Amino acid sequence: MKKVVLITGASSGMGKSTANILHNQGYIVYGAARRTDEMNDLKAKGMGVVSLDLTNDASIVEAVNTILDKEGRIDILVNNAGYGSYGSVEDVSIHEARRQFEVNLFGMARLTQLVLPGMRKQHSGRIVNISSMGGKIYTPFGAWYHATKHALEGWSDCLRLELKAFGIDVVVVEPGGIKTAWGNIAADNLVKTSGKGAYVTFAKKVADNMAKLYSGKQLTDVDVLGKVIAKAATDKKPKTRYVKGYMAKPAIAIRKWFGDRIYDAVVLSQLK
Repeated sequence: MKKVVLITGASSGMGKSTANILHNQGYIVYGAARRTDEMNDLKAKGMGVVSLDLTNDASIVEAVNTILDKEGRIDILVNNAGYGSYGSVEDVSIHEARRQFEVNLFGMARLTQLVLPGMRKQHSGRIVNISSMGGKIYTPFGAWYHATKHALEGWSDCLRLELKAFGIDVVVVEPGGIKTAWGNIAADNLVKTSGKGAYVTFAKKVADNMAKLYSGKQLTDVDVLGKVIAKAATDKKPKTRYVKGYMAKPAIAIRKWFGDRIYDAVVLSQLK
């Protein structure tokens, strides 16, 4: 029996790459996103497409039920959807901070809740949570984004222990810098949010640095991460974490082995 995969954020980037890879490997793949028109290429290849707004509970329930009604099961869930809300803690509205958590954590958690009963019943399943190297490190003006990813790391660890007895694996993928629109969008939001006022000089410096990085050639190709996510979703004995992408391993190691003060100094040295 072919396994059924649900991938969120499949309209672009790592989600779309993973969908194509798993489809080519013979899995029944469903891509989910708000912009369903941007998944027409997936549909043309024979993949399923469902509308999904992670800030809307009815949308989450409908997406899961649509797949269960047609396939009867969901074997693998790849929680990939997310975005980065950048701006100073003082400037970012609490409304926007809540939305960041709704998309990056609570919506994903609700989706996971809905697929778990079926996985427990069949005593098998795989939850792949796309975190970030940002779940282990931090950068200025990314407080709310990093908060969601740090929370996702701990949430995933607890879930892994809870589900072990039911034969369900929980895996975390921690991408580094990837060639997507993520960085430029985050930089634009940073300027919009903190481009005036008390933080203007530092904020523009950080935004310029992000824009320069994401327009350069150093970042890792999105298909490299697509392969890693597909591997995390299908390995018979998966690791608890997969780390891949530009600066992911070095940045995590610097913070882990040299401590916060040295890490702070390294980050700030890049912004002079």
